[in-house]
Amino acid sequence: MVGPKYVKPAVPMAQAPDAYKETDPNWKPASPSDTALKGDWWLMFNEPVLNDLEVKVAASNQSLKVAEARFREARSQIRINRASLYPTIGTAPTVQGIHDANGRPYFTAPVPNNGLADLQLPIDFSYEVDLWGRIRRTVNIAKEETQASAADLATAQLSLQAEVALDYFEIRSADAQKKLLSDTVNDYREALRITTNRFEGGVTSEADVYQAKTQLQAAIVQESDIMVQRAQFEHAIAVLIGQPPASFSLAEAPLNTMPPYIPTGLPSELLERRPDIAAAERRTNEANERIGIARAAYFPSLTFSAAAGFESTAIASLFNASNYTYALGPTLAETFFDAGRRAGVSEQARASFDEASANYRQTSLTAYQQVEDNLAVLRILQQEADQQHAATDAARGAQQIFNNRYVGGVDTYLQVVTAQTTALLNERNDIDILRRRMDASVLLVKALGGGWDTNQLPKY
Repeated sequence: MVGPKYVKPAVPMAQAPDAYKETDPNWKPASPSDTALKGDWWLMFNEPVLNDLEVKVAASNQSLKVAEARFREARSQIRINRASLYPTIGTAPTVQGIHDANGRPYFTAPVPNNGLADLQLPIDFSYEVDLWGRIRRTVNIAKEETQASAADLATAQLSLQAEVALDYFEIRSADAQKKLLSDTVNDYREALRITTNRFEGGVTSEADVYQAKTQLQAAIVQESDIMVQRAQFEHAIAVLIGQPPASFSLAEAPLNTMPPYIPTGLPSELLERRPDIAAAERRTNEANERIGIARAAYFPSLTFSAAAGFESTAIASLFNASNYTYALGPTLAETFFDAGRRAGVSEQARASFDEASANYRQTSLTAYQQVEDNLAVLRILQQEADQQHAATDAARGAQQIFNNRYVGGVDTYLQVVTAQTTALLNERNDIDILRRRMDASVLLVKALGGGWDTNQLPKY
């Protein structure tokens, strides 16, 4: 075959390819075998409801069905292109009645001029010899596009599964926030009751009662507002699993899951574990094949054609040996002048290859960035969670002290309100940091390929 041999484009690698920069040194695998993600990666979160939802995504999501149909469409192109490697055989029988005009120039009309019948039963044969590899390269293009489409399908499935997990943990975080705010509303109602009793007893002013009412109503508003986000994420999950939102609901269950250990593997392995990288690499190979096709256009094409059959003016004598006809011979075709069309096609093919190579490198670099980003988020949020726990404990202690001092008549209710607001803010931050850690865990799994590898690509 004419044209360049494919060489996978090089990707810039870190100087220390045995570990990611942002890996938490305190992360340890549970066992030596836990060094790579498994296919059903969501099981590591130990959430049975999430497990059921993830299974439904693969079975019912309509966007995934679109990607699967595109894969089958690409796979069928292999058969279409491969057919050009073999001869084409067909037939086109004809039955005609012919009557020539008596006034036709140079025509002596038979007596009588009643016309003639023409019956033909041919068998046609045509075969293009693939001297320069043009047809074989079109077959290779179809194979590589099918593998790229299979990788696109895996990318779509991973993205959808990750989106379900993200929405699920958003709902669980909203449930935790609602429980916190519900408990807070009960506490504020009790504080309002105490403040009202003190006002009625003449111990405090009516301003304290209004402050307590304000705190209570503000907490009720926050509790109601949480349900807006929860409803939206619940509707999003319904669509992701192929159900109308009206027929789907999740029971409330506050988030209490901690981020699991996620095996990252080696940075050098990431290029084989991301389906989007695999798709970009396969399309780079496709672009290389197109350079070869453009190069083959400079050389002559050789086609063998043959036709054989019977021709007669009467059906009774159609199959007589004397009515047998045939034609056989090769055709050699070469273009001598095309005003630069082939040169333009070749230049276009090389530019497409450069574009595909750059896209492959950029996809790979972006994958490394996503892994490092989420490793950094998890490592930093772990420290932030410890710091937030300490702040929350301090805020709760301060709230209790100011409440006792208010009951004892030492402080005003404004200081109690300030302490309550600070404590609630810190408690909500505790939940939000856990939500962000769970989201980062899911995104890290997605960035690592979700347990996929290039061995899962179809072989042709």
